[in-house]
Amino acid sequence: MAPIKTQWTRLIRFVAAETGQVHIGQPVDASLDVGLAAYQGRVIKAYEIIGSPFDTAAQVTKKVLTVKALLAPLSREEVGLVRCLGLNYSDHAAETKMAKPKYPILFYKPVTSLIGPNAPITIPKVTQPVEKHLPDYEVELTIVIGKPAKDVSEADALDYVLGYTVANDTSSRYHQLAVSQWGFSKGFDDSTPIGPCIVAAHTIPDPQKLPLGCVVNGKTLQDGNTADQLFNVRQTIAHLSQGTTLLPGSIIMTGTPKGVGFVRKPAIFLKNGDEVHVWVDKIGTLINPVVEEGKEGAVKAKL
Repeated sequence: MAPIKTQWTRLIRFVAAETGQVHIGQPVDASLDVGLAAYQGRVIKAYEIIGSPFDTAAQVTKKVLTVKALLAPLSREEVGLVRCLGLNYSDHAAETKMAKPKYPILFYKPVTSLIGPNAPITIPKVTQPVEKHLPDYEVELTIVIGKPAKDVSEADALDYVLGYTVANDTSSRYHQLAVSQWGFSKGFDDSTPIGPCIVAAHTIPDPQKLPLGCVVNGKTLQDGNTADQLFNVRQTIAHLSQGTTLLPGSIIMTGTPKGVGFVRKPAIFLKNGDEVHVWVDKIGTLINPVVEEGKEGAVKAKL
């Protein structure tokens, strides 16, 4: 199976100032961190892409559009299913005092949890007060599957990757640790940012050499590298595709390095008015404010 080769190298999804409609495109400035630029209110220009993100024949045109609002790089309908790995970094397993897993720990998120850059991370009333429920941040390299993958070998696994993006796997630690299944504690509406773009897989030949980190309110709390993953990208795709078809658009969040908030002394937790920056090298920065549902400043998220 041949690797996926797109005509674009970075794909963004956005509302264009010129049309008021949603488009996909490739940033004109190839070196621009579009997430940081959108946060700073800088002008972002993009060449319009005609076609689907999953169609290798999709054309990068010469038509230039202005980004009015940067959205998640895939819509909820395009994603379809969100798979996530837990305890997939050795240093994170150590800090939580949990045993390293023998097999990938898998949980799912509903697509209703997904939001895009600059949209508020919502802490619902069920996870308040925050001092008890400990809403937490988790920077994660995220795989975007580009073609149906079933019973894939590790050797061929990267051939099924469309590209990579960044995610923030926010978690309610109280609910997570109360039960054995993590889906509820990590799946609340409008709580999981992804973005700011998809970087084509063919531009990142080795996804196991990527620094990544998280900054909350200007303080660096996570600073890791994908080299420390217990199950690398190849192994993850091969394992999850056993007897199961991974459909195009499916995303796989690959776990987080050490530095999460709930194990710190004292614990750090997300609260109303916080600002979270998560980033992965070669992809960019994903920035989101935090709002507690029902409190001043709480607004509806945009995808």
